[in-house]
Amino acid sequence: MMKAPQDIIIRPIITEQSMDGMPNSKYTFQVAKDANKLEIKSAVEALFNVEVLKVNTLNCRGRQKRVGRYVGKTAAYKKAVVTINPEPENAKGTKKADKKKGTIEFFDGMF
Repeated sequence: MMKAPQDIIIRPIITEQSMDGMPNSKYTFQVAKDANKLEIKSAVEALFNVEVLKVNTLNCRGRQKRVGRYVGKTAAYKKAVVTINPEPENAKGTKKADKKKGTIEFFDGMF
C-alpha cells in the first residue's frame, strides 16, 4: 500500500546546520520512520514540484532529559537530507504547470 506524500514528509527541520546546506540545494526534513529513500524522493517531488538528485537518511535516537528527579526520553525520529537540482531541465513540450522549480519556496525567505 502506497502512503500519501503528506504521511512521509512530517515537517522541515530548521537549524543552523540545516540552513547552511540550503545554498547547496540541500533541504532537511523529518520523515516517517518506516519510509525508504525512494518513497522520500517521490514524496518531495510530489509535494514541492522539484527534481531530487539524492536522499541521505539518518535515524536520530531519543535523548534522555530530566526535570527535577523525573527522567524521561525525547522521541526518536528519522531525518532526511534531500539534494535537489538547482537548474532543472524541462522538455520544450511540457506545460507551464509541469515545470520543475530549482528551490523549495517554503525555505526561500530563511537564508
